[in-house]
Amino acid sequence: MRGFLFGIALVAAGPVAAERVALDGFAMDRWEVTVGAFTAFAERTGLVTEAEQNGGGFEWGAGWERRPGWTYKTPQGEPGSKNEPAVHVTWGEAQAFCRDAGGRLPTREEWAAAAYTEQRKAPPAGFEQGRSYPYPVGDEPDGMNTNRTHHVEVATTKEGVNGLYDMGANVWEWLADRQGDDALTAGGSWWYGPRATRIDGMQWKPASFYAVYVGFRCVYE
Repeated sequence: MRGFLFGIALVAAGPVAAERVALDGFAMDRWEVTVGAFTAFAERTGLVTEAEQNGGGFEWGAGWERRPGWTYKTPQGEPGSKNEPAVHVTWGEAQAFCRDAGGRLPTREEWAAAAYTEQRKAPPAGFEQGRSYPYPVGDEPDGMNTNRTHHVEVATTKEGVNGLYDMGANVWEWLADRQGDDALTAGGSWWYGPRATRIDGMQWKPASFYAVYVGFRCVYE
């Protein structure tokens, strides 16, 4: 999608409609990959996630604790909405989804440019073209999901920089960047406060890790 005018391209993604926002040199999912989209991918390819194989994903308690039955379909032990972000997914599983969709995981540089620097030629009130913001929703962290109890459905929080949703909070997002066995995550999650949503809040996590706090979105050339 290089050379595409800044805007939004609509693409079908199974039971829910995905949207891609065209940026400078690449396009990005407007919101996090959903349970519905990931379910369709897993069923078509025969993928059984690590969380499913090993009895459930992780949540922080007295250290990292496995929660029986917690998977991308049942993120906190109960069936999730098709429009919730897919969590309990490893870096490799996220990358496989993106490649199957014709994309890949975003690099740190791509993710940061999309999350913090307004690129639209005529952004709505509250945003200025070319300006970088401390938070993915602007100068203040208001409107992000940091409720400390659960994630929410995609596109239900405040629309942020470049018209993207939940680049700050809701769930951490896997990035392409690797450091040995670790992979970078960005954006914070519902459990973390606003500080984790800033560019200096990115965290390295084991690429084989899967937890209720971590999801992803894809980028496309």
